[in-house]
Amino acid sequence: MTDSSTDTINAENQAQAETRSFQTEAKQLLQLMIHSLYSNREIFLRELISNASDAIDKLRFKAIEDESLLEDDGEFAIDITFDKEAKLLTIADNGIGMSKDEVIANLGTIAKSGTADFLANLTGDQKADSQLIGQFGVGFYSAFMVADRVEVLTRGAGETGGVRWQSSGEDDYTIADVDGLSRGTQVILHLQEDALEFAEDFRLRSVVRKYSDHIGVPVRMIKNDPPAMPDADAADAEDSEADSAGADSAGAAVTLEPVNSAKALWTRSRSDVADDEYKEFYKHVSHDFDDPLSWSHNRVEGKLEYTSLLYLPKRAPFDLYNRDAPKGLKLYVQRVFIMDEAEQFLPLYLRFVKGVLDSNDLPLNVSREILQQDERVTSIRSALTKRVLTMLKNLANKEPEQYQAFWDELGEVLKEGAGEDFSNREELSKLLRFASTRPSDASVAAKKDISLDGYLERKVEDQDCIYYICGESYETVSRSPHLEIFKERGVEVLLMFDRIDEWLMSMLTEYEGIKFVDVMRGDVTLPGETKSDTDDDAKDEADEHPLTERIKAVVEAKVEGVRPSKRLTGSPACLVLAEHAMGAQMRRIMEASGQSMPEMKPYFEFNPDHPLVQRLENEPDEDRFSELVNVLFDQASLAEGGHLADPAGYVERLNRLLLELLDQE
Repeated sequence: MTDSSTDTINAENQAQAETRSFQTEAKQLLQLMIHSLYSNREIFLRELISNASDAIDKLRFKAIEDESLLEDDGEFAIDITFDKEAKLLTIADNGIGMSKDEVIANLGTIAKSGTADFLANLTGDQKADSQLIGQFGVGFYSAFMVADRVEVLTRGAGETGGVRWQSSGEDDYTIADVDGLSRGTQVILHLQEDALEFAEDFRLRSVVRKYSDHIGVPVRMIKNDPPAMPDADAADAEDSEADSAGADSAGAAVTLEPVNSAKALWTRSRSDVADDEYKEFYKHVSHDFDDPLSWSHNRVEGKLEYTSLLYLPKRAPFDLYNRDAPKGLKLYVQRVFIMDEAEQFLPLYLRFVKGVLDSNDLPLNVSREILQQDERVTSIRSALTKRVLTMLKNLANKEPEQYQAFWDELGEVLKEGAGEDFSNREELSKLLRFASTRPSDASVAAKKDISLDGYLERKVEDQDCIYYICGESYETVSRSPHLEIFKERGVEVLLMFDRIDEWLMSMLTEYEGIKFVDVMRGDVTLPGETKSDTDDDAKDEADEHPLTERIKAVVEAKVEGVRPSKRLTGSPACLVLAEHAMGAQMRRIMEASGQSMPEMKPYFEFNPDHPLVQRLENEPDEDRFSELVNVLFDQASLAEGGHLADPAGYVERLNRLLLELLDQE
């Protein structure tokens, strides 16, 4: 594993090298790397060591069923060698290696979901773009931050031949078959002139200890201070040690020694693990370049025995809202790696959680199919779900600013859980945050920082429900005519404008025994009123008001009914949904998914005290009356973010009214 790589490639292999072009997305990322968007270039070593560790974990798992893959190749290790004069740095492992097809798939393309979103968010600003790359994670490509050229020599476990991949990070790369390679992968970096610090013993050791001390296999380097052995017996011992450790490219004996602790972090006691170690391990398992927001490390003993190390990220990954994207924990059984992205141990709405689960009870040959049917998995899933919710609860209570930052990034996903996970709905409801009509600084008015508990603490006397309104945007809901009476009486209303909100509220009907009420539906009941009283009063007032029947004759085909409004104080009219009708937002989502929706007619409510409506009462010309009513109807629709059935007709009517007004001058 420590032999110089390029010497094994003969001229015939060189001649057979095939040139291929990078995938477009890979090419763009490479250019960003080459131009050093990162201020902290040393992380490339962490990424390459992390990849090597994953390769060893995967071989350990496959060897459970096929021991011949191990090829009697000694202990697992990751070796780092360097030659400053030649400007070379090599990271080698004896893990699972890659076939030619796997090399092309892994090094020539980027298969990670979310790539398109990542590239679409690039701004051209180096500082901003470097943060985006950090969220995306790029692994192997980070080598080009310090290297002019990168070579990869690899032979897959069980393969008879190896592969050599080489690129300078431009438009293409070369790939060729080679012989004489041991199992595993060697990544050879031809260092840039300004990166020669990474061909120095002390610098490399410090980076390994800083970022990769938690890696569960030895990360080895050449021993830089071998003990003197002057006698013959000692010399014989040195020769024996050199035979087991290998030789450098000149044939001189070398002794390799571990640089890291080589003990899996989650197997250690929490009191023995420093915060910085937890942070670096998070970056290893998540490929995120940011520190985690929080973590929880626990060992469970009893009926089930397992260890979990769970992390909350600071930022949402690019593929967060792709529910089909790979997600889940790294699964180990009795310290043996089993699979990445074991999604069975957490519900889908917690897909942002990263970490490790190590079980003593599951079989070593466990598969995804077996996991789906295993009762032990159900029990662990329930416990881990509660563990994550407890982490979030503690964060919300003890570090509200940190929780608010989390909510701004990942809150919408928790709303999925409040609608889907009935057993944990109460805990999830406490974690929800919304904007509201509570007076606040205009610059942060749209901030979603109101908890349901906080709302209930501020409810007015005789208020026995939680009022809310849903719409497409903050501007739409915050200026809705439906809020006028609530603002006038100082009653707070929750403002909901995420795409998921209307679906959420169809599932979340009450909190702490208090019902939610949509102020856009039915005949609104204000604090201190009863439903029967308002129904009777509204019916009597509608029957008695002289405009009800006249307006109904104009808009009858478009509405369920017409009535005077109690919710309007400043607007002339509004449209109100029936009590159990589907909202406009949910309707648009359903229609966008191709579903045919039945027609739903709103109620038309008018404000008898508004000057425009009072003007209608005295309008003798029925054609002009009809014209004005239709304008009010269309304006009411627009005020709620709706779409007009006949925009051109609305414009024509409005223009005619404007011309009449100008003619009167």
